[in-house]
Amino acid sequence: MKKIISTPDAPAPIGPYNQATLSGNTLYTSGQIAIDPKTGTLFKGDIKEETTLVMENLKAVLKAADMTFDHVVKTSIFISDMENFGAINSIYGTYFDDATAPARETVEVANLPKYVNVEISAIAIK
Repeated sequence: MKKIISTPDAPAPIGPYNQATLSGNTLYTSGQIAIDPKTGTLFKGDIKEETTLVMENLKAVLKAADMTFDHVVKTSIFISDMENFGAINSIYGTYFDDATAPARETVEVANLPKYVNVEISAIAIK
C-alpha cells in the first residue's frame, strides 16, 4: 500500500503527481526544482543558489516522511548543462557524508520543467 507524502514546505506539484510516495519503508520523491515553496516563484540566478533551493526542497519532502538525507540510498540529478556539474556537485555534496553518500547518476538533458538548470529526485529507506 502506498501513502502520499505532501508538505507546504516544498513546492506544490505542477502536474498530475505528488511530492513523494511512501511504499512500506521506501520513499520515492518526485524531482525537485528551484521553486520557492512560500511564494511559488521560480528561482532565477546563480547555479549554486538554485541547487541549494532544490536540495532544501528535497530536504522538506524527506522531513515530511520523517526522514533525512541519511536515509537516502539513491539520487538522480538532471542538469541542463554539464558545465554546471562542478558547482552543482559542490552544493549537493554538503548534504551528504562522503563515506555514506547514496548511489546516483547525473545526466545532462536538453530541457527540464520550466527550463530550470537542475532537478534532483531521491529514493530513501527508513
